Amino acid sequence: MHVSGTGPVGADEADAETQTRHTLEIIRAALERAGARMEDVVRTRIYLTHVEDWQTVGRVHGEFFGTIRPAATMVVVAKLLTPSWRVEIEADAIIASPEK
Repeated sequence: MHVSGTGPVGADEADAETQTRHTLEIIRAALERAGARMEDVVRTRIYLTHVEDWQTVGRVHGEFFGTIRPAATMVVVAKLLTPSWRVEIEADAIIASPEK
């Protein structure tokens, strides 16, 4: 399962920490609707528009994933779809097939 390009919709003008938390909550909800959990995430891609946010965003990412430790890539980009967004995150999860 791939949760693509999730931005902080609804927290557009917030700081990087709040935007990251909001984005990861959106991802968690999307995973749950698909029958998955944060523990199923194996990879994330984080896009930042301000390089100075990397530690804050990384810390919040760590709070959400704890010991799960998915492979993570963090990239600084010029801008995102909504100019006020400081972060956008993608997540890949592997969901076990139900046994037949």
